[in-house]
Amino acid sequence: MSLNKAMIIGNLGRDPEMRYTANGQAVTQFTVAVNRNYKDASGEWKEETEWFRVVAWGPLAERTAEYLRKGRKVYVEGRLQTRNWEGQDGQKHYTTELIASTVTGLDPRPREEGAPEFAGARPSRSGGPGESGAPSGSGDDFGSSDLDELPF
Repeated sequence: MSLNKAMIIGNLGRDPEMRYTANGQAVTQFTVAVNRNYKDASGEWKEETEWFRVVAWGPLAERTAEYLRKGRKVYVEGRLQTRNWEGQDGQKHYTTELIASTVTGLDPRPREEGAPEFAGARPSRSGGPGESGAPSGSGDDFGSSDLDELPF
């Protein structure tokens, strides 16, 4: 058995950047800063920030590019993937990315006429090249009103 799952909560470091692949599939990239507080050996509180590169595909990519902005707090769930390529200098380069299956905005958006107060996305099955593209149905709505029906 194997498991590759990552979950982070942090703030967007920059606005999402969306583009389309040659075959027309949407892909959005953004970074998320995750802070960690801890006590060092002398008992003094320290804070460190870890940056994550996040990639969303398909309808999830389009929704994240439309609704998320720099500084917003988000929850991202997905899998880790490492890519490599050879640079112009002949050196091999590597990057590890979180391939998102769920992206949920945790800050309320400013209320616009007819717009939901909360913007979130549920799991998407359009996880990028080489994965099943089966749609996940109505649970994939960004800003779904299903949140109003939760029992708590």
